Amino acid sequence: MSTPTTPAPAADQRKHQTDPADAAAGASGKAPPSGDIGPNAGWAPEAFPVPPFPEQTQDLPGTIFEMDPRPDHGEESWVGAGRLRGLSALITGGDSGIGRAVAIAYAREGADVAISFLEETEDAADTARHVEACGERCVLLPGDISDPEHCRAIVDRAAEELGRLDILVNNAAHQDTFDALEEIPDEEWQQTFAINIHAMFYLSKAAIRHMGKGGSIINTASVNSDMPSPSLLAYATTKGAIQNFTAGLAQMLAEKGIRVNCVAPGPVWTPLIPGSMSGETVAQFGANYPMGRPAQPVELASAYVMLAEARSSYVSGATIAVTGGKPFI
Repeated sequence: MSTPTTPAPAADQRKHQTDPADAAAGASGKAPPSGDIGPNAGWAPEAFPVPPFPEQTQDLPGTIFEMDPRPDHGEESWVGAGRLRGLSALITGGDSGIGRAVAIAYAREGADVAISFLEETEDAADTARHVEACGERCVLLPGDISDPEHCRAIVDRAAEELGRLDILVNNAAHQDTFDALEEIPDEEWQQTFAINIHAMFYLSKAAIRHMGKGGSIINTASVNSDMPSPSLLAYATTKGAIQNFTAGLAQMLAEKGIRVNCVAPGPVWTPLIPGSMSGETVAQFGANYPMGRPAQPVELASAYVMLAEARSSYVSGATIAVTGGKPFI
């Protein structure tokens, strides 16, 4: 296994954080502060890798450090503007993939972060280093969220150690591919539901006890909610359930002032891909989408920041599709 890269020193990473007053000055047309080149400087999506990729596979849950090319989670590109300053978030699956990108973006935007993950301690520790290098706190919460007691425990611990809980990002997921219904073991079906949708219920139920008005729950659905892939039958079924759970819960929690939304990604370059697909499939992953490539995890982060910030106060029950041009209704 290759060695994780060491994040930039704290002083350097704090250059990726912009004071809200400075951000407002920039928006008004005034010159930005010396050394501040703006939140979009250096953003170059045309440089993101396109297939074909090297054929590769991993054992689930996988690790970012064995992926080729290495995913971009915003380590060098995300520049914050204080949009989440003073808030605290719990992110499941925050060690890698979309969750890692959200953790880095939230920290750059001024939030403390708790990261739930199964057992990928190397990935999680590296994500924590990026968060802490921004001057924000990071709590690591290993364990299996298919266990209801564990779900309740990590919510309580996140709220206790961070002093509050404003945002819950239900992002962790399990998937595997099968070509025929009779090939899907009962245990695989049950595990997929336990991690992808049952845990979301346990975590959300526990989290609202700590949230006040302005709280935000953000669930990760999928393009498979609308266009299910037959080889991902169990996964796609749970993602459809997540979208309905989100829509119903948004209505249920509106009177409490807690907003509930979901993000529906298309193909995203995360460890789940080499962990659940053949090398040949991985090599062409995302090639059949209009943009001709998968998203990098950092390209999802803006949706999660927008849904978490206070200015999205009337956005609830929504699904934000991040699908690279693939229609999603």
